[in-house]
Amino acid sequence: MNDLIRLSNLTVTYERHPAVHHISGGFAAGSLTAIAGPNGAGKSTLLKAIVGELRPAEGSVDRGPLTRNDFGYLPQAADMNRLFPISVADTVMLGAWKNAGAFGRFSRKDAERARDALGIVGLSGFESRHIGSLSAGQFQRVLFARLLLQDARVILLDEPFTAIDQRTTRDLLDLVLRWNREGRTVIAVLHDFEQVQSYFPETLLIARELVGWGRTEDVMSPTNLIKARAMAESWDEEAEACLPEEEHDSGELAKREPAE
Repeated sequence: MNDLIRLSNLTVTYERHPAVHHISGGFAAGSLTAIAGPNGAGKSTLLKAIVGELRPAEGSVDRGPLTRNDFGYLPQAADMNRLFPISVADTVMLGAWKNAGAFGRFSRKDAERARDALGIVGLSGFESRHIGSLSAGQFQRVLFARLLLQDARVILLDEPFTAIDQRTTRDLLDLVLRWNREGRTVIAVLHDFEQVQSYFPETLLIARELVGWGRTEDVMSPTNLIKARAMAESWDEEAEACLPEEEHDSGELAKREPAE
């Protein structure tokens, strides 16, 4: 398989300090990849760089023919505002925004697809519920239903199974495997190494820097896990990024704003 997304010497920084440092490699089309590593390893930062929410300080993310519409991105639950007064049905319908037209109007077909998506994630009959009334697991099912409606070629998931019950986790993992069987490229940030080893054939293991990238059974070796933990523990938060020589000469800061 050819690489659909290619990272070349990718460094992402905050105020000169590298959050992700010199990562190179590729995600093959139709691959199912976990991004794993210790807490604070830069996993979520890397995912945001892949989708285009953060610009590289150095290196690049080559998305080839992909456009922003080809990506379905689910951020961490902590980044979601569940106090906004919106129903379950309307939340799911947001996944069909590409079909809404100039005036933001959804079709009857979109509404039918939203109901079908809620059925797939086990929430038939929840259409009128306010999202603030849902449990953590129910809300995550709603967000996966929205991804179903989005029908993206590339699906990016940031800690999608954190703080939800085992049954919901199992059901949503089944949906991830379904997406993979359909030929979609799925990349998920995970902290549960057992999930990584059981469900994801490819793994990118990082601790700010690349530890390993390839077959999960090779990458998630005891040696690599010990190495990743040691790298995370020894990381200097005040270290400066390795900038191109001309930036050092000019004194330009390495800070980059999120991509529009």
